[in-house]
Amino acid sequence: MPDGVRGALVQRVSAAPDGPLDVTWRAAGAPRLLLGRILLRWEPASPTCWDVTAHLGLATTEVHLASWPSAPDGWPSLIRPTLHEVTGLCAALAFATDALNLSTRLAEV
Repeated sequence: MPDGVRGALVQRVSAAPDGPLDVTWRAAGAPRLLLGRILLRWEPASPTCWDVTAHLGLATTEVHLASWPSAPDGWPSLIRPTLHEVTGLCAALAFATDALNLSTRLAEV
């Protein structure tokens, strides 16, 4: 990873096994992750393996989502299912929260 970078922010995760995993670098001093956002970090574990970690932004904090120690060079395809599922779950929870909030506001009228 380049100097001054905290990790890579996941922008899009394809459901296809060979589809894109789009990321953008995240500066070391950037504010904490927003709800449902995923930050990846990877470091060499050996000449052919990587230690990969993922953090997830929640409403008030960031949490460790997953680790893939000594992942092979093709690690993006290894982690894609987890990232895709978590991204979908976060989107569904955000939608449900918005629906609940709207229902509550309508009930108060």
